[in-house]
Amino acid sequence: MNFFSSDFKLGILGGGQLGKMLLYETCKWDIYTRVMDPSAEAPCKIACNEFVQGDLMDFDAVFDFGKNVDVLTLEIENVNVDALEKLEQEGVVVYPSHKTLGVVQNKAKQKLFYVDNDIPTSPFTRFAYTSEIEDSIANGGTKLPFVWKSARFGYDGQGVKIVRQVRDLKSLPNVECIAEQLVDFKNELAVIVARNSDGKTQTYPVVEMEFHPEANQVEYVLCPARIDARIAEKAIHIAQKVSKKMEHVGLLAVELFQTQDDDILVNEVAPRPHNSGHYSIEASFTNQFEQHIRAILGLPLGKTDSKVAGVMVNLVGAEGYTGNVVYENMDQILEMDGVSPHIYGKKQTRPFRKMGHVTIVDQDMAKARAMAQKVKKMIKVISQ
Repeated sequence: MNFFSSDFKLGILGGGQLGKMLLYETCKWDIYTRVMDPSAEAPCKIACNEFVQGDLMDFDAVFDFGKNVDVLTLEIENVNVDALEKLEQEGVVVYPSHKTLGVVQNKAKQKLFYVDNDIPTSPFTRFAYTSEIEDSIANGGTKLPFVWKSARFGYDGQGVKIVRQVRDLKSLPNVECIAEQLVDFKNELAVIVARNSDGKTQTYPVVEMEFHPEANQVEYVLCPARIDARIAEKAIHIAQKVSKKMEHVGLLAVELFQTQDDDILVNEVAPRPHNSGHYSIEASFTNQFEQHIRAILGLPLGKTDSKVAGVMVNLVGAEGYTGNVVYENMDQILEMDGVSPHIYGKKQTRPFRKMGHVTIVDQDMAKARAMAQKVKKMIKVISQ
């Protein structure tokens, strides 16, 4: 099939920043794109060929949208899986498939998948409702502290809370959930595996993630991770195993814990471009967004090696500010060598909302990390 400057249509469910960065690559190759998102102000709107406003969880909206494309992909997991299954039955190519997405969408199913496939993960208990947990604690079935995770619809740090005392449960929604044993870890790591429709794979280097303690969001991503080569090899091996068992097509971001004993445990996965791969736009031979396009179209996968060390800094809305966004001190960070800001196109800011990122590249990781700290302190995402 001819994808370039042709009648071929690629559909993308979700019009946020990940979709916008996918569109940089489709524009580069002149691939025709249709995007659907609930928001009339979605960042993707300015760069796609067709934009459709619609509810991603609505069967009819997703099905009607998908009927008009040749290949359908996504940039967010919260979409109607039944509609994807129906589209596949009618001959639309959907990546990731409804089967892959069905496992990933529900954190309880995802954890059971790891257990069933002998993939190391932290111990957990599944609950139909949060209200059942208190009885489990009282009867010794669940031990404090633990990590509470909503089974569905968690995103960007939402739907996750560390429960240290019984009273912490009171503020949580009464939904299907898991209680996951708290992991004593040295590092939070991630590996992105690309797999095309022929089953061929490429793996990006292990990255190290530093999280904001309150928002449970990534603040910094460092590539390469500052870990022993033996640990990196183990992390890559486990990520590749997850990819093989899941049989996804596209990208699979595998988030991992490195324990104090240097075991590697899978935390969770995302079958799409991921925050942990943003560094690749400036630092890699093939960035994650181009790689996703290559994978879902069955094209040869690109080289995943890094050209330089890269550190990604997330730009999130500052606490205490809600409204029309203002980026303070952009001119100052643009004066720095090796600094590349990416603004996502969201007009409204609120505390901890992802508004952009900045990549810092250098031959020396220590220098890149030090520069990232300066950038983080300098730039402010506030409102008018």
